[in-house]
Amino acid sequence: MVRKIAVTLDQRTVADLDRWVREGKYRNRSRALQSAADLLCERDRGSRLARELAKLDPAEEKALADEGFGADSWPAY
Repeated sequence: MVRKIAVTLDQRTVADLDRWVREGKYRNRSRALQSAADLLCERDRGSRLARELAKLDPAEEKALADEGFGADSWPAY
């Protein structure tokens, strides 16, 4: 489902959008704006992941990963 919204853009941005459409990079302004919004969302998700990963303690993660290793940690096949 696609929702319509109204946005206000400065003249230069509209000129860029029109140029991209004219050059065939996008079918219309809406597609160009959707691509820009998708890119920002993707960047935000990536930076959020990086922020969360930075909170991890590598030594603690290694200790958790090593828990249970030993002779009895894997069942016999």
